[in-house]
Amino acid sequence: MNPNLDATIKLALTGGIGSGKSVAASAFEELGIPVIDSDAIAHQITAPQGAAIPGITAVFGSEYLTPEGALDRPKMRTFVFNDPPSLKKLEAITHPLIRELSEDAALQAIKKNPPYIIFMIPLLFESNGWQGRFNKTIVVDCSVDLQIKRVSLRNQLPLEMIEKIIATQTPRAMRLDFADFVIENNDTLEKLREQVINTHLKILKNIELS
Repeated sequence: MNPNLDATIKLALTGGIGSGKSVAASAFEELGIPVIDSDAIAHQITAPQGAAIPGITAVFGSEYLTPEGALDRPKMRTFVFNDPPSLKKLEAITHPLIRELSEDAALQAIKKNPPYIIFMIPLLFESNGWQGRFNKTIVVDCSVDLQIKRVSLRNQLPLEMIEKIIATQTPRAMRLDFADFVIENNDTLEKLREQVINTHLKILKNIELS
């Protein structure tokens, strides 16, 4: 990670698909904490003329692009989650770019001198290059049944595809083992926000004691 970020307290925020990471991230932002959203960056680099488009075209061909020149996400998703080696090829193109742009965004964020910053990384444990870069890890957690229900409503994906995506991610129990802070999201949004506030206060206390 960029040496200019060494003095900054950095936390990773992660969780399985449909766990509620984005809602938790928004709640942290409401508390004045910058959140570097790797998912948003992934969309940026796969938009028309995005930084990942040349690599994707070279490896997979233009048939995986939309007429506008963006990544055809539904088509690519169906392909790579049925072909693990191709998923690795896609990640080899996108992940280094996501890390680079995440660090650039973090350098801008620390100019406001926040007490800490958060990197929201859905594939924190699955992708190479992120390990050992953070002071603490926050995991947003919910039951697998609830994950499936949320993703089905949000993305209109068939059950088989959702299960394949979940199967490629780090098992829930392992994520929880790696967590320094756990935010449970099996209840209401208000309960989730309460846990974010409590986690925020714990983080500030840890910073004071360090």
